[in-house]
Amino acid sequence: MKISARNQFKGKVVKITEGAVNGIVAIDIGGGHIMTATISMQAIKELGLEVGKEAYAIVKATSVMVGID
Repeated sequence: MKISARNQFKGKVVKITEGAVNGIVAIDIGGGHIMTATISMQAIKELGLEVGKEAYAIVKATSVMVGID
């Protein structure tokens, strides 16, 4: 697989929180860092994602917002 996104983090799925339509997938990318992504339940099933399986967190964004109280 080749993609244009340069921010690719290989890791292991550590948690999947299932919802009615979307789920939250948590991937341990090492160094004590966990990345999460909200994707459709259909995508979770099609990708065969399960806790313990290897996966990539791929970040492709035009902006990142940060806020404080």
